[in-house]
Amino acid sequence: MEKIWNIQESISSNVINVFIYHLRGKIDKKDEKKLIKTVRGAGYKISDD
Repeated sequence: MEKIWNIQESISSNVINVFIYHLRGKIDKKDEKKLIKTVRGAGYKISDD
């Protein structure tokens, strides 16, 4: 969060999780291939494989 939005909080925030949730709702449809992937320990990536 600090590098992207310049947010410096000591409290754990779910801003990124909520953003990805809404983005998945717009990009990843139920019947289509999922494009947004979770990379455990690193974050998220967009991939069509």
